Amino acid sequence: MNIEKENRIDQILLSLKRCDYLTRDQLQRMHDLGQTRNAQRVLSDMSEYLTYFNEGRKKVYYLNAAGRDRVHAEKVRKKTAMVNHFLMRNDLFIHLGRPSTWKNEVKISINNLSIIADATFTSNKLHHFIEVDYKQSMSNNTAKIRRYKQLAAINPNFALIWVTATPYRKKRIETLCEGLKGKVFLWDDIK
Repeated sequence: MNIEKENRIDQILLSLKRCDYLTRDQLQRMHDLGQTRNAQRVLSDMSEYLTYFNEGRKKVYYLNAAGRDRVHAEKVRKKTAMVNHFLMRNDLFIHLGRPSTWKNEVKISINNLSIIADATFTSNKLHHFIEVDYKQSMSNNTAKIRRYKQLAAINPNFALIWVTATPYRKKRIETLCEGLKGKVFLWDDIK
């Protein structure tokens, strides 16, 4: 076997271990797989390690048992209706340069305040908390932002980054987040 090819397989599998679900397009951007035809060939050659399902017009890949075994992944993933939540978070991860300190689903607890962020990372000693708003109710978003504002009153050394699906929701979240450090991205702008 070609060592370079094996290394590429391992890197793609490790990306899937970290991100749970990735589209062909996301894998192309992360691993420089070239044009669509080449990327499809690479992923087809890896079929012994991958499973996919169709979400709209795109294939969504995740690790099967052999893939999990090869990269020592413990989480078993299956087809899920929440896949767009994962894909939005992954597009933001790629857009932000794939921070090395990125962690998914992190519980933040200070005093009696507890929040589960969709992801976190640290850059220049500043904590960044990630929130994904695909089809979350605006009342849930409002409650979460209220908890982040309470957190900022205790420890303001963080930035809150949101990704959302519509311009209306982006504007609404920006208004709710006034007074907090951070940014709101529109999913279509970071794909």
